[in-house]
Amino acid sequence: MQFFGETSLWTRVKRAALAFDSWLDASLYEAGRRGADAWERFSSWADRLSVSGGWRLVTELADEALTLGAGGSVVLLALAVPAFRETSDDWLKQQELAVIFLDRYGNEIGKRGIRHDDSLKLEEFPDHLIKAVLATEDRRFYEHFGIDIVGTMRALSANARASGVVQGGSSITQQLAKNLFLTNERSIERKIKEAFLALWLESRLTKNEILKLYLDRAYMGGGAFGAAASAEFYFGKSVKDVTLAEAAMLAGLFKAPTRFAPHVNLPAARARANVVLSNMVEAGFLTEGQIQTARRHPATPIDRKRETSPDYYLDFAFNEVKRMADEGKLGQERVVTVKTALDASIQARAEAALENSLRQHGKEYGARQGAIVVMLPDGAVRAMVGGRDYGMSQFNRATDALRQPGSAFKPFVYATALAAGLYKPTSIVVDRPVCIGNWCPNNYSRSYAGSMPLTVALAKSINTIPVQMSLALGKGNAKVGRARIIETARAMGLTTDLKDTTSLPIGAAEVTVIDMAAGYAVFANAGRRAAPYAALEIRNARGETIWRHDRDAPQPKQVLPLSVVADMNMMLNQVVEAGTGRRAIIEGVQVAGKTGTTNAYRDAWFVGYSGNLVASVWLGNDDYSSTHNMTGGTLPAMTWHEVMAPAHQGIELKPLPGIGGTPAVAKAPAAEGESLASARAPSALSRRSFEVLGSIGDLFRSVEPGRREASITAPAALSAGGFPGGARAAGGRIGVP
Repeated sequence: MQFFGETSLWTRVKRAALAFDSWLDASLYEAGRRGADAWERFSSWADRLSVSGGWRLVTELADEALTLGAGGSVVLLALAVPAFRETSDDWLKQQELAVIFLDRYGNEIGKRGIRHDDSLKLEEFPDHLIKAVLATEDRRFYEHFGIDIVGTMRALSANARASGVVQGGSSITQQLAKNLFLTNERSIERKIKEAFLALWLESRLTKNEILKLYLDRAYMGGGAFGAAASAEFYFGKSVKDVTLAEAAMLAGLFKAPTRFAPHVNLPAARARANVVLSNMVEAGFLTEGQIQTARRHPATPIDRKRETSPDYYLDFAFNEVKRMADEGKLGQERVVTVKTALDASIQARAEAALENSLRQHGKEYGARQGAIVVMLPDGAVRAMVGGRDYGMSQFNRATDALRQPGSAFKPFVYATALAAGLYKPTSIVVDRPVCIGNWCPNNYSRSYAGSMPLTVALAKSINTIPVQMSLALGKGNAKVGRARIIETARAMGLTTDLKDTTSLPIGAAEVTVIDMAAGYAVFANAGRRAAPYAALEIRNARGETIWRHDRDAPQPKQVLPLSVVADMNMMLNQVVEAGTGRRAIIEGVQVAGKTGTTNAYRDAWFVGYSGNLVASVWLGNDDYSSTHNMTGGTLPAMTWHEVMAPAHQGIELKPLPGIGGTPAVAKAPAAEGESLASARAPSALSRRSFEVLGSIGDLFRSVEPGRREASITAPAALSAGGFPGGARAAGGRIGVP
C-alpha cells in the first residue's frame, strides 16, 4: 500500500508538470498568434502610409535627417556641458576684480579687471556711438539668436577673397560670452564654448541688456574697460558728450584695442575710425553727407606721452591676485591696489634687449620670438617679457609656453647626484658611449672626451655624464634614477609635467621660462625654494593693507643642502667663466648659469644668476621650426648679458652663496631705497662659514616662523608701503650646450 501511495503521488506530479507544460506552450502559441495578427494589422495600416515617387525620396531624407539629428543632439549636449560649467547661478551679480598695479616704488603701471559702473543707462549713450558699434561689430545684432549665421558666412567669404582675416564672424553676444567667461585662447574648444554661452546669454538677457554689458565690459586699451572709461581716458569727457568722430574712434577699438589705441598710434586710430564711418553708411545708419564733417575733422585724443605698459607682467600679476581672491586671501574685497615687485628700468631694458637681439640677429639665426624673466633670488619677479609684441599676441611665452630646456636642465641632474653623495666637483668622470636600451646619446661634437673632473663635464656640457648619473642614482635602474631627478626638479620649482623619458637627463622634458628662473633661483637663494611672485602688498579701496608678502606668504623651504648649493654655484660659475656661457660674463660680477639647446636647434636658452638677480632667456619660434644653428651660448647668452649688466650697476654686489670673494660695488652710486643693496654680504666667506651661517639662519627660522625679512625698501619720498598719498621626444642631441 505504501508503494502504491508513493507511485500515485509521483503520477500526480508528472501529470501536473505535463499540464503546466501544455499551458505554457499554448500560451506562447496564442501570444505569438496574437502578435502576428497585430503585426499584420499594423503592416496593413502602415501600407496605407507608404508613398512613392518624389514623396518617397523626401520621406527617406526626412528619416535620415531625424536619425542624424538625434545623434547630433547628443554630440552637441556633450559639447555644451563644459561651456555651461563656466557659468554660475549668480554670475551677473558677482563683482569681478578691479586692480590697480604699482611698481616697487609705488608708481602706477597699469590696471586689470573691470570696475563695475551701472550708473549710466543704455539710453544715455549717444545714438551715434551705439550705431557705430553695431555697424562695425554686429549689424544684425537685433535679428540673430546669438550666433549670426549670415554674418559668419559673409566674413568667411570676405576672408577667403582677401586670403587673410579681414572680417570677424563673432557676434556681440559671442564676444560678451568670451569677455565674461572665457580667455583669449585661440582654439576650437574656446569657439565651441563661446557659441553655446552666446545662446545661453540670449535665453537669459534681453538684447539691450547684452549690448549694455558689452559696452561696459570690453577692453578698449590704455587700461580702460568699457566705453565710458575709454571716453574719459582718451578724450577727457563723459561718454554722453562724445562727437561722431570720437564715437567712430572708440568703436574702432573693440576688436583691436592695442593696435588702434589713439595714444599709441594716432594715424592708425584715425584710419580705423574712417572705416567705422564707412560701415555706418553701408549699414544704412547715416548718409555720406552726415559723416563728411567727421571725416574732415577726425577726433584728437588727449595729449598723452607714449608710455609702454608691461602687459605680460600685468597679466601674470593679475592671475596671481585672482588666485589669491579665489583662495579667500582677500576676503570680500574686489577693488584693490597691488604694489608689485616690478622694476621699471629692468623691465624696459628686458623689452629692449629682446627686440634688439631679434631685430639685429634674428634673421641670421632664424629666430622670431623670445621670452625673458628676471627675479630676485627669493622669487620676486622684477621683469617679464612674454613676447616681442603684446598687441600682436597676448600669449605669454614666459609663463605658458612649454619648451624643452636641453642642457639647461642638467643642473637639476647634477644637484640630485651631489645631494645623493655620489659625486663631488672634483670627481673624475669618463665621457664614453652609454646606452639605455637602443638609445645612445651623442655629444654636440659627436665625439667623446674621456676622463675629466665633474666641473669640466658641466662646463663643456657633456651629454653622457647626466645619463650616467641617472644610472648611478638608480643603482643601475635608469628609471629609478630619473624619478629621483624629477623629484628634485619639482622641489626646486619646476611645475610642469616632467615626462619620464630616457632623454630626460639631457633636457627632453618641457618647462616654462619662469619655472627655469625659479629653479635656478634656489642656487642663488642658499638652497631655499623661490616661488615666483609679483604682489608685495595689497590694499583695499579704503587704503587698508589686507595682505603682505613678507607677513602672509608661506616660509620658503630648504630644498637643497648648503654644501650642494656651494658646489653647484662653483661649477655653474665655471660654465660662464670657462665653458659654454662665456658671452654672459659681466665684468666685476660673480655670475653662474647654464646654456641649453634642443634637437634641431628649435630652442635656445641661457639661465643664469648672480647673488643679486636671476634671469631666464629663451629664444626660438612659435611654430617649433628650427633656428639656424643657434645655441644657448650665442644669442640667448648675449641677450641675458644685455639685460643683466645694466641691472647690476649702482648696487652693492652680493657674492654667490658658498663662494668666497670680495663683493664689488658698481661705479654708479646706489639708488635710494635699492633693495638689492639692502643686505650687505661679508667681504669673504669660506665654504665652512657659509654652511655655519646657513645653519644659524635655519635655527632662527624654526624659532620664529612668523618673521619675514623685508625684501623691499621704498624710496623715502613715498609714504608707508610705497602707496602715493598714503593710499620633446628623446633624441640623442637634446642636451646641446
